[in-house]
Amino acid sequence: MKITRLRTQVVHLPIDPPIVSAIFRIESTSCVLCFLETDEGIVGEALVHALNGRRIGVLHEMIRSLEPLVIGMDPTLGGSLNARAWKEMNYLGYEGVTVQALSGLDNAMWDLRGKAAGLNVSRLLGAVRTAVPVYASGELWLSASIDQLQRDAAALVAKGYRAMKTRVGPTDPVGMVARVRAVREAIGPDIGLMVDANQQMNVAQAIRIGRMMEELNLAWFEEPVVCHNHAGEAAIAAALDTPIASGETVYTHRGILRMLQAGAADILMPDLQRMGGATEFLKAGALCEAYNIPVSSHLFPEMSLPLLAALPNAGYLEHMPWFEALYGPSIVLDENGHAVVPTAPGWGTPFDPAAIKRYAV
Repeated sequence: MKITRLRTQVVHLPIDPPIVSAIFRIESTSCVLCFLETDEGIVGEALVHALNGRRIGVLHEMIRSLEPLVIGMDPTLGGSLNARAWKEMNYLGYEGVTVQALSGLDNAMWDLRGKAAGLNVSRLLGAVRTAVPVYASGELWLSASIDQLQRDAAALVAKGYRAMKTRVGPTDPVGMVARVRAVREAIGPDIGLMVDANQQMNVAQAIRIGRMMEELNLAWFEEPVVCHNHAGEAAIAAALDTPIASGETVYTHRGILRMLQAGAADILMPDLQRMGGATEFLKAGALCEAYNIPVSSHLFPEMSLPLLAALPNAGYLEHMPWFEALYGPSIVLDENGHAVVPTAPGWGTPFDPAAIKRYAV
């Protein structure tokens, strides 16, 4: 089997109602869909994205520029893609758009290998489990009132979720803790509750609000300070009993290694796109296992789920439903509120051709 073509398609997915985070207002996500076509008719699929459509054209062009790396390649020798890509990307560097573009090709290659073998990516890797703990991440934003937070949180429990995430900002710590407490009251003591500060606090603010939230039995306090301040993250982790989660904004397994060496977080959450694809994501997971640190995912639940199923130290799958318009409902919960790992070949959740036409740019 040989790869004969890289085909791409840009799609624009509205997010309605828009999301107000501590960083900015999110009204949409635009995606570059990547298709690796072969001489045997098997096609590998993946996507990368950019919020609010910003710089999606730059990302698209970077992906197109990497096409010579895959044309004529035997997908079963897919590891050579990364080996050659590191040389190709050396001059522009190993963070940012170069690595994000590589993720589109690398993830499509994994889908292609799974389909060629007739195995889901989780089974191709040697799965550890058939279901993964999952938390709902698409609700409970700063724009919601306390009443709305409680209604939405209760509705998520009714849907079968056993964990969920809400957000806090850097101002009005008393008011922010009141919002988190309201969610805890709505869901009860047995449902996992995460809190995300979206990197908007300084160390002193994070320690103060973290101590105020200790009584709420949080699963984790996520990204309290800017992502490159690993010393600050480590200081917060040392000061609090609540676990600190971080890692979604660092690049490749080397960025995860630096966090591990700094003791920056109790839970690491590599982002599949910023890792550069599944190949680097799995390296990050192995490093975390060596440090006895659990790994949770950031975004991309359809592709992250099979990967977490193959990691012994997997924690939670983040279920952000931004891409479901392309797949249809993609995350199925079992009786324990865990996400069921698909068994279909490749990622197990192919794109819907009708949806691609609907949202095509």
